[in-house]
Amino acid sequence: MALLSDVERALNSFFRVKDLGPDPGFSRFIPGVYDPIGFDWKSAFEPEFNQLFNGFMIRGVGRVRRVFLAVFPTEDVLEAFLDEGDEGDLLFMHHPLTMECGDPRGEWGRGFVPVDGEWWARIREKGLSVYTCHVPMDIHPTIGTNASIVEALEARETDTFFRDQMGAYGRIAEIGEVDTDALIAWLQEIFAIPYVDFEGKKRSNITRIAIVAGCGDVVAAMKEAEEKGAQAYVTGEIHCRVDNDYGRRRFREMMDYVSATSMSLIGVSHAASEFLVMKTQMQRWFERECQVATTLLEQSHWWR
Repeated sequence: MALLSDVERALNSFFRVKDLGPDPGFSRFIPGVYDPIGFDWKSAFEPEFNQLFNGFMIRGVGRVRRVFLAVFPTEDVLEAFLDEGDEGDLLFMHHPLTMECGDPRGEWGRGFVPVDGEWWARIREKGLSVYTCHVPMDIHPTIGTNASIVEALEARETDTFFRDQMGAYGRIAEIGEVDTDALIAWLQEIFAIPYVDFEGKKRSNITRIAIVAGCGDVVAAMKEAEEKGAQAYVTGEIHCRVDNDYGRRRFREMMDYVSATSMSLIGVSHAASEFLVMKTQMQRWFERECQVATTLLEQSHWWR
Protein backbone atom coordinates (compact mmCIF):
# COMPACT_ATOMS: atom_id res chain seq x y z
CA MET A 1 0.00 0.00 0.00
CA ALA A 2 1.20 3.52 -0.79
CA LEU A 3 0.00 7.04 -0.17
CA LEU A 4 -1.82 8.47 -3.16
CA SER A 5 0.26 11.65 -2.86
CA ASP A 6 3.48 9.62 -3.02
CA VAL A 7 2.32 7.78 -6.14
CA GLU A 8 1.37 11.08 -7.77
CA ARG A 9 4.71 12.63 -6.89
CA ALA A 10 6.62 9.65 -8.28
CA LEU A 11 4.66 9.58 -11.55
CA ASN A 12 4.76 13.34 -12.10
CA SER A 13 8.48 13.44 -11.46
CA PHE A 14 9.44 10.41 -13.53
CA PHE A 15 7.39 11.42 -16.57
CA ARG A 16 7.95 15.18 -16.13
CA VAL A 17 4.22 15.75 -16.42
CA LYS A 18 4.20 19.33 -15.16
CA ASP A 19 7.43 20.32 -16.88
CA LEU A 20 6.12 19.28 -20.30
CA GLY A 21 2.93 21.31 -19.95
CA PRO A 22 -0.45 20.66 -21.63
CA ASP A 23 -0.74 17.52 -23.72
CA PRO A 24 -0.96 18.77 -27.33
CA GLY A 25 -3.39 16.05 -28.40
CA PHE A 26 -5.82 15.69 -25.55
CA SER A 27 -6.01 19.41 -24.85
CA ARG A 28 -7.90 19.41 -28.17
CA PHE A 29 -9.54 15.99 -28.18
CA ILE A 30 -11.24 16.14 -24.79
CA PRO A 31 -13.08 19.43 -25.45
CA GLY A 32 -13.66 18.34 -29.04
CA VAL A 33 -15.39 15.13 -27.96
CA TYR A 34 -17.24 16.24 -24.81
CA ASP A 35 -18.32 19.82 -25.56
CA PRO A 36 -20.62 18.88 -28.48
CA ILE A 37 -22.58 16.47 -26.27
CA GLY A 38 -22.83 18.90 -23.37
CA PHE A 39 -20.82 16.83 -20.87
CA ASP A 40 -19.32 19.02 -18.12
CA TRP A 41 -15.87 17.45 -18.18
CA LYS A 42 -14.34 20.32 -16.23
CA SER A 43 -16.46 19.40 -13.21
CA ALA A 44 -15.99 15.65 -13.69
CA PHE A 45 -12.17 15.75 -13.75
CA GLU A 46 -9.53 17.21 -11.45
CA PRO A 47 -8.66 20.92 -11.97
CA GLU A 48 -4.99 20.21 -12.69
CA PHE A 49 -5.92 17.55 -15.23
CA ASN A 50 -8.11 20.13 -16.98
CA GLN A 51 -4.99 22.23 -17.49
CA LEU A 52 -2.42 19.54 -18.34
CA PHE A 53 -4.62 16.73 -19.75
CA ASN A 54 -2.25 14.28 -18.05
CA GLY A 55 -2.15 13.19 -14.41
CA PHE A 56 -5.03 12.47 -12.04
CA MET A 57 -8.37 12.67 -13.83
CA ILE A 58 -10.16 11.40 -10.73
CA ARG A 59 -8.66 11.40 -7.24
CA GLY A 60 -10.00 8.75 -4.87
CA VAL A 61 -9.15 7.96 -1.25
CA GLY A 62 -5.66 8.70 -0.03
CA ARG A 63 -4.06 5.24 -0.04
CA VAL A 64 -3.38 3.10 -3.11
CA ARG A 65 -3.80 -0.61 -2.60
CA ARG A 66 -3.55 -1.88 -6.17
CA VAL A 67 -2.81 -0.35 -9.57
CA PHE A 68 -4.76 -1.51 -12.62
CA LEU A 69 -3.00 -0.98 -15.97
CA ALA A 70 -4.75 -0.34 -19.29
CA VAL A 71 -4.45 1.69 -22.50
CA PHE A 72 -7.95 2.99 -23.32
CA PRO A 73 -10.99 3.49 -21.04
CA THR A 74 -13.11 1.02 -23.02
CA GLU A 75 -16.28 -0.27 -21.42
CA ASP A 76 -14.75 -3.69 -20.74
CA VAL A 77 -11.76 -2.06 -19.02
CA LEU A 78 -13.90 0.25 -16.89
CA GLU A 79 -16.31 -2.54 -15.98
CA ALA A 80 -13.45 -4.76 -14.86
CA PHE A 81 -11.92 -1.92 -12.82
CA LEU A 82 -15.20 -1.25 -11.05
CA ASP A 83 -15.86 -4.96 -10.44
CA GLU A 84 -12.38 -5.87 -9.23
CA GLY A 85 -11.18 -2.60 -7.71
CA ASP A 86 -11.53 -1.78 -4.03
CA GLU A 87 -11.56 1.65 -2.44
CA GLY A 88 -8.14 3.19 -2.90
CA ASP A 89 -7.25 1.36 -6.11
CA LEU A 90 -5.85 3.24 -9.09
CA LEU A 91 -6.44 2.85 -12.83
CA PHE A 92 -3.33 3.96 -14.76
CA MET A 93 -3.94 4.42 -18.50
CA HIS A 94 -2.22 5.87 -21.54
CA HIS A 95 -5.38 7.57 -22.86
CA PRO A 96 -8.20 9.48 -21.13
CA LEU A 97 -10.57 8.84 -24.06
CA THR A 98 -11.42 5.67 -25.92
CA MET A 99 -10.65 5.44 -29.63
CA GLU A 100 -11.97 3.37 -32.50
CA CYS A 101 -9.02 3.09 -34.88
CA GLY A 102 -10.50 0.63 -37.35
CA ASP A 103 -9.74 -2.99 -38.13
CA PRO A 104 -7.73 -3.95 -41.25
CA ARG A 105 -9.93 -7.05 -41.54
CA GLY A 106 -13.15 -5.46 -40.35
CA GLU A 107 -14.99 -2.19 -39.90
CA TRP A 108 -13.49 1.29 -39.90
CA GLY A 109 -13.74 3.21 -36.62
CA ARG A 110 -15.11 6.53 -35.42
CA GLY A 111 -11.88 7.91 -33.95
CA PHE A 112 -12.03 9.34 -30.43
CA VAL A 113 -15.43 8.82 -28.83
CA PRO A 114 -16.77 10.04 -25.46
CA VAL A 115 -16.90 7.89 -22.35
CA ASP A 116 -20.33 8.01 -20.75
CA GLY A 117 -20.12 10.28 -17.72
CA GLU A 118 -21.82 7.62 -15.61
CA TRP A 119 -18.60 5.58 -15.67
CA TRP A 120 -16.62 8.45 -14.16
CA ALA A 121 -19.33 9.07 -11.55
CA ARG A 122 -19.32 5.41 -10.46
CA ILE A 123 -15.52 5.42 -10.18
CA ARG A 124 -15.59 8.54 -8.03
CA GLU A 125 -18.39 7.17 -5.82
CA LYS A 126 -16.37 4.04 -5.11
CA GLY A 127 -13.32 6.00 -3.96
CA LEU A 128 -11.18 4.89 -6.91
CA SER A 129 -8.59 6.96 -8.79
CA VAL A 130 -7.72 7.40 -12.47
CA TYR A 131 -4.37 8.70 -13.77
CA THR A 132 -3.46 9.01 -17.45
CA CYS A 133 -0.11 9.69 -19.07
CA HIS A 134 0.00 10.23 -22.82
CA VAL A 135 2.81 12.18 -24.53
CA PRO A 136 5.12 12.04 -21.48
CA MET A 137 5.06 8.24 -21.77
CA ASP A 138 5.48 8.27 -25.57
CA ILE A 139 8.66 10.34 -25.47
CA HIS A 140 10.29 8.97 -22.30
CA PRO A 141 13.75 7.62 -23.16
CA THR A 142 13.80 4.54 -20.91
CA ILE A 143 10.28 3.56 -19.80
CA GLY A 144 7.49 4.26 -22.26
CA THR A 145 5.44 3.06 -25.17
CA ASN A 146 8.35 3.17 -27.60
CA ALA A 147 11.10 2.22 -25.16
CA SER A 148 9.21 -0.96 -24.26
CA ILE A 149 9.15 -2.09 -27.91
CA VAL A 150 12.89 -1.52 -28.23
CA GLU A 151 13.33 -3.61 -25.08
CA ALA A 152 11.02 -6.43 -26.20
CA LEU A 153 12.83 -6.74 -29.55
CA GLU A 154 16.18 -6.86 -27.74
CA ALA A 155 17.20 -4.02 -30.02
CA ARG A 156 19.88 -1.34 -29.69
CA GLU A 157 18.59 2.19 -30.15
CA THR A 158 20.79 4.25 -32.44
CA ASP A 159 18.72 7.31 -33.35
CA THR A 160 15.38 9.06 -33.03
CA PHE A 161 12.94 10.61 -35.51
CA PHE A 162 9.42 12.05 -35.70
CA ARG A 163 10.12 14.93 -33.31
CA ASP A 164 8.15 17.99 -32.24
CA GLN A 165 8.54 20.54 -29.45
CA MET A 166 7.74 17.87 -26.84
CA GLY A 167 10.34 15.31 -27.92
CA ALA A 168 10.88 12.31 -30.20
CA TYR A 169 8.04 9.87 -30.89
CA GLY A 170 10.08 7.51 -33.07
CA ARG A 171 13.13 5.33 -32.43
CA ILE A 172 15.61 3.82 -34.87
CA ALA A 173 17.09 0.57 -33.57
CA GLU A 174 19.38 -2.24 -34.68
CA ILE A 175 18.26 -5.88 -34.39
CA GLY A 176 19.67 -9.25 -35.36
CA GLU A 177 19.08 -9.97 -39.04
CA VAL A 178 15.56 -11.21 -39.79
CA ASP A 179 13.24 -11.34 -42.79
CA THR A 180 9.82 -9.71 -42.95
CA ASP A 181 7.79 -12.86 -42.32
CA ALA A 182 9.88 -13.82 -39.31
CA LEU A 183 9.61 -10.28 -37.94
CA ILE A 184 5.82 -10.36 -38.32
CA ALA A 185 5.63 -13.68 -36.47
CA TRP A 186 7.85 -12.27 -33.72
CA LEU A 187 5.64 -9.18 -33.38
CA GLN A 188 2.46 -11.24 -33.22
CA GLU A 189 3.97 -13.18 -30.33
CA ILE A 190 5.19 -10.07 -28.48
CA PHE A 191 1.91 -8.19 -28.81
CA ALA A 192 -0.39 -11.24 -28.56
CA ILE A 193 -2.35 -10.22 -31.66
CA PRO A 194 -4.05 -12.51 -34.20
CA TYR A 195 -2.76 -10.65 -37.29
CA VAL A 196 -0.91 -7.51 -38.36
CA ASP A 197 -1.63 -4.81 -40.91
CA PHE A 198 0.98 -4.89 -43.66
CA GLU A 199 2.00 -2.69 -46.56
CA GLY A 200 5.21 -2.07 -48.48
CA LYS A 201 7.89 -4.55 -49.45
CA LYS A 202 8.90 -7.92 -48.06
CA ARG A 203 12.58 -7.85 -47.07
CA SER A 204 15.04 -10.71 -46.51
CA ASN A 205 17.66 -8.78 -44.55
CA ILE A 206 16.13 -6.49 -41.95
CA THR A 207 18.65 -5.22 -39.39
CA ARG A 208 17.43 -1.67 -38.79
CA ILE A 209 13.87 -0.87 -37.76
CA ALA A 210 11.85 2.23 -37.03
CA ILE A 211 9.47 2.11 -34.05
CA VAL A 212 6.47 4.35 -33.39
CA ALA A 213 3.87 3.15 -30.88
CA GLY A 214 0.27 4.21 -31.51
CA CYS A 215 -0.44 6.43 -34.52
CA GLY A 216 2.54 5.98 -36.79
CA ASP A 217 0.54 6.54 -39.96
CA VAL A 218 2.40 9.72 -40.86
CA VAL A 219 4.01 9.76 -44.30
CA ALA A 220 6.58 12.39 -43.33
CA ALA A 221 7.71 10.25 -40.38
CA MET A 222 7.97 7.17 -42.58
CA LYS A 223 10.05 9.05 -45.15
CA GLU A 224 12.35 10.32 -42.39
CA ALA A 225 12.80 6.80 -41.00
CA GLU A 226 13.56 5.45 -44.47
CA GLU A 227 16.12 8.19 -45.05
CA LYS A 228 17.80 7.08 -41.81
CA GLY A 229 18.18 3.56 -43.15
CA ALA A 230 15.18 1.77 -41.65
CA GLN A 231 14.18 -1.37 -43.55
CA ALA A 232 11.05 -2.00 -41.49
CA TYR A 233 8.62 0.35 -39.79
CA VAL A 234 6.83 -1.06 -36.73
CA THR A 235 3.90 0.91 -35.37
CA GLY A 236 0.40 0.68 -33.96
CA GLU A 237 -1.30 1.95 -37.10
CA ILE A 238 0.10 2.13 -40.61
CA HIS A 239 -3.31 3.32 -41.82
CA CYS A 240 -5.82 5.76 -40.42
CA ARG A 241 -9.10 3.86 -40.72
CA VAL A 242 -11.34 6.50 -39.18
CA ASP A 243 -14.57 6.66 -41.15
CA ASN A 244 -14.70 10.34 -42.04
CA ASP A 245 -13.19 12.70 -44.62
CA TYR A 246 -10.01 13.11 -42.58
CA GLY A 247 -9.48 9.36 -42.27
CA ARG A 248 -10.11 8.69 -45.95
CA ARG A 249 -7.70 11.45 -46.97
CA ARG A 250 -5.00 10.05 -44.69
CA PHE A 251 -5.59 6.57 -46.09
CA ARG A 252 -5.14 7.81 -49.68
CA GLU A 253 -1.95 9.67 -48.76
CA MET A 254 -0.53 6.51 -47.21
CA MET A 255 -1.41 4.37 -50.23
CA ASP A 256 0.38 6.85 -52.50
CA TYR A 257 3.50 6.44 -50.35
CA VAL A 258 3.20 2.64 -50.06
CA SER A 259 3.90 2.11 -53.75
CA ALA A 260 7.22 3.95 -53.47
CA THR A 261 8.67 2.74 -50.17
CA SER A 262 11.27 0.01 -49.82
CA MET A 263 10.36 -0.63 -46.17
CA SER A 264 8.16 -3.32 -44.64
CA LEU A 265 5.35 -1.39 -42.93
CA ILE A 266 3.87 -3.39 -40.06
CA GLY A 267 0.95 -2.33 -37.85
CA VAL A 268 0.29 -4.24 -34.62
CA SER A 269 -2.85 -2.25 -33.57
CA HIS A 270 -2.86 1.01 -31.68
CA ALA A 271 -3.98 -0.53 -28.40
CA ALA A 272 -1.62 -3.51 -28.38
CA SER A 273 1.38 -1.36 -29.33
CA GLU A 274 0.78 0.75 -26.23
CA PHE A 275 -0.28 -2.02 -23.85
CA LEU A 276 3.16 -3.61 -24.05
CA VAL A 277 4.66 -0.97 -21.75
CA MET A 278 1.94 -1.70 -19.20
CA LYS A 279 2.57 -5.43 -19.01
CA THR A 280 6.33 -5.06 -18.93
CA GLN A 281 7.95 -1.82 -17.82
CA MET A 282 5.12 -0.11 -15.92
CA GLN A 283 4.13 -3.23 -14.02
CA ARG A 284 7.72 -3.52 -12.79
CA TRP A 285 7.94 0.23 -12.12
CA PHE A 286 4.86 0.38 -9.87
CA GLU A 287 5.88 -2.69 -7.92
CA ARG A 288 9.45 -1.39 -7.45
CA GLU A 289 8.89 2.34 -6.94
CA CYS A 290 5.55 2.33 -5.11
CA GLN A 291 5.49 -1.15 -3.53
CA VAL A 292 1.95 -1.82 -4.75
CA ALA A 293 0.42 -4.83 -6.47
CA THR A 294 -0.65 -4.53 -10.10
CA THR A 295 -3.37 -6.00 -12.31
CA LEU A 296 -3.41 -5.90 -16.11
CA LEU A 297 -6.66 -5.00 -17.86
CA GLU A 298 -6.49 -6.14 -21.47
CA GLN A 299 -9.05 -5.06 -24.04
CA SER A 300 -11.27 -7.78 -25.40
CA HIS A 301 -10.29 -6.78 -28.96
CA TRP A 302 -6.99 -5.15 -29.92
CA TRP A 303 -8.20 -4.22 -33.41
CA ARG A 304 -11.30 -2.03 -33.08
